[in-house]
Amino acid sequence: MSLSIVNAVVFDGESGDLVEGPVHVENGRIVDIGGSFTADRVIDARGGTVLPGLIDAHFHAYGTSLDMLAIDGRPLSYVALAGARRLAATLARGFTTVRDVAGGDAGLAKAIDEGLIPSPRYLYTGAALSQTGGHGDPRGVDSDVCGCHGHMTEVVDGVDALRAAVRDRFRQGAHAIKVMTSGGVMSLSDPIRVPQYSAEEIRAVTDEAGRRNSYVAAHAYSPEAIHHSVTNGVRSIEHGNLLDAETAALMAEHGAFLVPTLATYDALSRRGKEVGLAPVSAEKNLEVLDAGAKAVELARAAGVRVGFGTDLMGALEEEQLHGIRLQVEVDGPVTALRSATSVNADLIGRPDLGRVKVGCVADLLLIDGNPLENPATLWGRDRTVIQAGMPV
Repeated sequence: MSLSIVNAVVFDGESGDLVEGPVHVENGRIVDIGGSFTADRVIDARGGTVLPGLIDAHFHAYGTSLDMLAIDGRPLSYVALAGARRLAATLARGFTTVRDVAGGDAGLAKAIDEGLIPSPRYLYTGAALSQTGGHGDPRGVDSDVCGCHGHMTEVVDGVDALRAAVRDRFRQGAHAIKVMTSGGVMSLSDPIRVPQYSAEEIRAVTDEAGRRNSYVAAHAYSPEAIHHSVTNGVRSIEHGNLLDAETAALMAEHGAFLVPTLATYDALSRRGKEVGLAPVSAEKNLEVLDAGAKAVELARAAGVRVGFGTDLMGALEEEQLHGIRLQVEVDGPVTALRSATSVNADLIGRPDLGRVKVGCVADLLLIDGNPLENPATLWGRDRTVIQAGMPV
């Protein structure tokens, strides 16, 4: 099938200047921008803007609740069906690719590939790896129950056990590996700043991933945890709210990406009581809430490549486009859009995504008006989503 989008200007995912369309698509890829083309279908943009489909690099399909034990206590059949609904809603918002960095599996990916459910392109890590008592251990200090299923996180200790776990994730089609290398907001028993896993354990994970031509993403907040992660081979730092200038420079030196998740802290601060946020988690959230924007500024000043993620769990998923708004407030529209398109595409190793250029996959977002002049169009309701050249 061929498609032309006419009467549109184009943000290509990189340039700060919009260019004139039309955009021409054939067999799911962009074949021309501007000029004439005879297409099977024509969409009149009426002066709107064509952007690359957005990429959320910190997404959780199985994140149906803020209660990790509740998620792990449910059958995978239920969690996957609920996750399918979350994926469909995400696609409708204009996110045509997601990187699931704690969960997902080959069954859900196969259903997506076969077109059984509407979904963004889906890259998953499988359950994130956590040390005992780490961010992915769902037990509180006064409980000793087992999160048996491990839908989103798995407690794995020791070099040999971690190597086996990583190898099994790649056997099951994982895009990358996720590790927890600091405390977190939602975990109940770990200080947020303390590094987690030993250097030897992290190096075992990054070594296994590297030999599969993949990489490791690490949940890490503090300078100590980020330093611990990056110097042992981690490529993608998730959250990073407590980043300082010295550690930002270290990230740049090692070519590490930062994936901020500003949406989740803002949402928790406003809606914590509504979603049953534990008091200890509310206190932790206050520690990192205002620091997130500063971390983005420090990372950019050091030359770190900054992506975009949301990390929204349970009912907070509806805040996904608000995440774009928050990053625009920090970065301005052009830089924020680059983060959510071409930078994230480079992070996941798919330079044919996140760009409106000849030869790239035709995952596109069409919105009214000019988002560089009126960024509110990015989180408004009016949008047309195109996936592989087909309107959704």
